[in-house]
Amino acid sequence: MSCEANTHADFIGYKDSGADICHVLRRSGVHVITGKDDPFPLQDDGWCFPDTERGILTAVHRGATHLWANTVLFGTHPLQYSAALDKHAPRLRIVGQPPLLVDAHDDKNFVNSMLRKDGRFRLPESRMLDRADAAGMSGLTYPAVGKPIRGRGSYGVKVCQNEAELCAHLEELLRESPLAMVEEYLPGEEGTVTVMPPSKEEPKYWALPIVVRFNHHDGIAPYNGVVAVTLNSRVPSDEETMADPTYAEICRQCEKVAESLRITAPIRIDVRRVSKKGGAPFAMFDINMKPNMTGPGRPGREDQASLTAMAAQKLGWSYAQLLKHILSSAQTLEHLRNVSLK
Repeated sequence: MSCEANTHADFIGYKDSGADICHVLRRSGVHVITGKDDPFPLQDDGWCFPDTERGILTAVHRGATHLWANTVLFGTHPLQYSAALDKHAPRLRIVGQPPLLVDAHDDKNFVNSMLRKDGRFRLPESRMLDRADAAGMSGLTYPAVGKPIRGRGSYGVKVCQNEAELCAHLEELLRESPLAMVEEYLPGEEGTVTVMPPSKEEPKYWALPIVVRFNHHDGIAPYNGVVAVTLNSRVPSDEETMADPTYAEICRQCEKVAESLRITAPIRIDVRRVSKKGGAPFAMFDINMKPNMTGPGRPGREDQASLTAMAAQKLGWSYAQLLKHILSSAQTLEHLRNVSLK
């Protein structure tokens, strides 16, 4: 896969990974349009355009042909509704998910219900609770996981050892949202699988190698802003994956999930074995519609490979090669706007 040297790419959203993406693509020969003409590699500022209608239009008027939506999209995002973008929609290409789908798929209860109804996927037991659902606490086994309905990474996720601890955590979660989720705790090995969208070079959904996680804090993998994932994650060896078919099995399952969700950009699915027993099957416990995309290239960022970048390294790809593969899968804004739940 390749990317033409005169491709224009522009980035909106998370500053650190946006800066990483811009800097590395620019150094690899892609014509990248940035917020400032010559942003400083040691700083996150100046690489991205504001995540607003005005910011997007500024990038387009400066010649951007591709926008990397390195941000959280939603149904009323300017990429979906801006009439000023209508005339550009047939030609402007986006690295990102359809905004209308993100609204639904960022809801953990909606996605879990959808996948359970499908019947092909292994998921932990879960239930939804609100402030009035005291009866919903009966029958739970501990430890149990309390988590927000919407959220990214490990934010708001806690392994609770008993009912009192769970009630206290749910009280915190329910201050921010009318509903919270209680989920079965899976005690086995944790992993994460990045699934790539179809592209001209690869017309199917396909998974990068699984990355396994370790050194959890209180049963939860820490946020990468606190502990770099390169310090608590690794890709299993060829010998390990050949000896244990469950690694390949969960990757195939994740590909089917991506197909069901009709993704148009990479997603990352977090999985855990249902028990500590070697070779126990994996279950899916979280789907990240916008995985972290940090990577090495800027000074001082050598240890900032994301989980997706680590998986790509197993294929022999550099961070720049990964970014070009993703860029080649960009869809037109017109296509993304027309994708809905129906």
